[in-house]
Amino acid sequence: MLIRFLTKEESKTVKMIIPFQLPPDKFNVAVLDGTAGQKMARIMETLKPETAYYTARDGKRGGIYIIELDDPSQIPFYAEPFFLYFDAQVEFFPFMTPEDLMRAGLDELGRTWS
Repeated sequence: MLIRFLTKEESKTVKMIIPFQLPPDKFNVAVLDGTAGQKMARIMETLKPETAYYTARDGKRGGIYIIELDDPSQIPFYAEPFFLYFDAQVEFFPFMTPEDLMRAGLDELGRTWS
């Protein structure tokens, strides 16, 4: 099996997990002044994540969005609303589906690097 990277024309979108944490001080102010729901709704309407979950992690409110990224230059589009509204911590993690993993050529990579 020959492994090669896709050209830009052949490349597809990359699915990303975006976990975010909202600092209590700034988010509490938004909750108390009645703007938290509006701000979160605006973020959802603008970013249109494929999936969205909200949770608490390390004692802070937050969530996880799943998106498809066409180009790394789109990262600010997804991160800035959280930074600007809430001073949030935002991370980006690419992930693969089971089908992606099956196309990854792991057996060939193992033979190449053993």
